[in-house]
Amino acid sequence: KAQGGDDSVNYDELRYEGFGPGGIALLVDAMTDNRNRTAAEVRSIFNKHGGALGESGSVNYMFERFGAIRYGAAAASADDMFEAALEVGASDCESDEDGHEVFCAPDDFGDVCEALAERFGAPENAGLMWKAQTTISIDEQAAESLFKLMEALDDCDDVQNVSANFEVSDDVMRKLTA
Repeated sequence: KAQGGDDSVNYDELRYEGFGPGGIALLVDAMTDNRNRTAAEVRSIFNKHGGALGESGSVNYMFERFGAIRYGAAAASADDMFEAALEVGASDCESDEDGHEVFCAPDDFGDVCEALAERFGAPENAGLMWKAQTTISIDEQAAESLFKLMEALDDCDDVQNVSANFEVSDDVMRKLTA
């Protein structure tokens, strides 16, 4: 097992839901070969950082699932990317000086990603994500605790992705990153 030669290991995809400091909703996607170990680790991280693990369905209704495909600015002009994205079934395309972000329904993700790759090459990043339908503004103290919680979850080997519904002002971000 330590050398990775055991093909009989089964990995399970799990989703944990909970609340962080300031009442922030968190969705934690994990992949594990040991459900009990991962559940204990995630619960411990939530408890240690002022959060609470919730029941299944306690926060996922606050989020929307969508596909996101990211291209660099050099891949195409904003108009060309927008037009191509809509032609292949994407729901939206946002462009700025850093690049283009194409959004689509989860069911259309594979087709949209493949069609854009044929036209513009491989994307910088692509995947299914969770987006909060509404956000909660938090203060400096809650933000600091929340960031520690999210960092600890990110450091957990089994955790693949963490989504949250918070909003932090630019002033608070400057204080926390200073």
